[in-house]
Amino acid sequence: MLSAAAYAQKVNIEFDRTVDFSKFHTFAIRAHNLHSKNPALNSELVQKQIDEDILHFLTAKGLEVTTGRSDLNVRYTLGSMRRVETEAYPAGWYGWGTRIVRVPYAEGTLVIDLRDPSTRSLVWRAIATEEQRDPAKLQGKLDNMVKKSFEKYPPKLK
Repeated sequence: MLSAAAYAQKVNIEFDRTVDFSKFHTFAIRAHNLHSKNPALNSELVQKQIDEDILHFLTAKGLEVTTGRSDLNVRYTLGSMRRVETEAYPAGWYGWGTRIVRVPYAEGTLVIDLRDPSTRSLVWRAIATEEQRDPAKLQGKLDNMVKKSFEKYPPKLK
């Protein structure tokens, strides 16, 4: 009996509330960092997959990709690390006592930054976290991590 919440994908968005996002029309992927000890996540293929996902989802939002000057510079970082979580369950006769179970998993974090090159400032950031037992399985979740991140772009002020 493992907790389903321990393996849920989370996406947090941060953005500069003073920025008019309607002024951005072009973007370019300028930098990437893959910080995984697992070779399945630390490869050119993973970088290419993330690049293609970013291109797909930002162009679907109406932005155009460019290799020259851009309105937005995209930078992203992917990392993973091993963690162990403990869970407590009732055990023993009549529920007296507690059984502690150690649950190992790998946590993958994809951080996507959008920067305004004219001011050199960060204007939007998505932090997508996926928890998995096997770091190699995180590669299969990357498309969805990027998709969920850009579902919240451009941000809506309340």
